[in-house]
Amino acid sequence: MAPFPFDIVGFDLDGTLLDTLGDLGQALNHTLAIAGRPILPVEEVRRFVGGGAGQMLRGALAASGGVDEAALPALQDQLYAFYAENIARHSRLFPGGAAMLDALDARGVRIAVATNKKESMAVRLFEELGLLDRFATVIGGDTLGPGSAKPAPDMLHAMVERCGGGRAAFVGDTTFDIGAARAAGIPVVAVGFGYHDLPPHELGADAVIDHFDELVPALERL
Repeated sequence: MAPFPFDIVGFDLDGTLLDTLGDLGQALNHTLAIAGRPILPVEEVRRFVGGGAGQMLRGALAASGGVDEAALPALQDQLYAFYAENIARHSRLFPGGAAMLDALDARGVRIAVATNKKESMAVRLFEELGLLDRFATVIGGDTLGPGSAKPAPDMLHAMVERCGGGRAAFVGDTTFDIGAARAAGIPVVAVGFGYHDLPPHELGADAVIDHFDELVPALERL
């Protein structure tokens, strides 16, 4: 068997590794209700996911009457508090995710997460799902400071460094992910089942998969 072409494979979290839409939607609707805005069907929440919870809230407020900048910090606190207490009620790996992680691990791949979610939230979610020990590192949108979240390349550079260097690939579902990978010079695979801000085949990824069973073969072809 030919050697696997990547030493490191990194993943986005929301809409890539995990289906978190139910829990994110409940937290967002809790906060929208506090703000006196109409709640959203879960599928409508999808279009606001990808840039982190703060951007999700800002987008939903902008779409439902505008953003009151003075009130926004308190609403963000409400969102984070509710989400932290209800973070893993519905969130799960996408189908095939566990077997895919096993397959990468069997090939000696160091598996990482780079998410625009706050690091503490990502770690808590993985802990509650019993997944944290799967990853060599988890980097959040706030880990490296302002201006470093995806689509900036900083998180992916840090991912490679923290994993000890080597050839890396990234897997994501939005323009934030593909943009960060392109800026970092890292091959990137898009998942067709995520929370896209563009159709998957228009994201500009090197490959698109529709199920995690397809990921290892797709990476072997890059």
